[in-house]
Amino acid sequence: MISADVLQRLADTIESRKGAEPGSSYVASLFVKGHDAVLKKVGEEAVETLLAAKDGDKLHIVRETADLWFHCLVMLAWHGLGPDDVLAELRRRE
Repeated sequence: MISADVLQRLADTIESRKGAEPGSSYVASLFVKGHDAVLKKVGEEAVETLLAAKDGDKLHIVRETADLWFHCLVMLAWHGLGPDDVLAELRRRE
């Protein structure tokens, strides 16, 4: 089983890149475009994930979900949050 550590490592990478030169980092390019651009990407990836699920191709579902989770991590970083905040809420609901 893969641990939640991968989410934290990815969040750390996102954090380190959000202030980089936009031409050197996809994350930096999203951040420089602003909050609406980040939210638009989350929405696009959510739709792509739903379409993949409708088609039923498991590999496509996994890949689109990974894209969605990545962009959700970017959105969380925008708001000064990270995966631990979401995991704490999931633990609370458990």
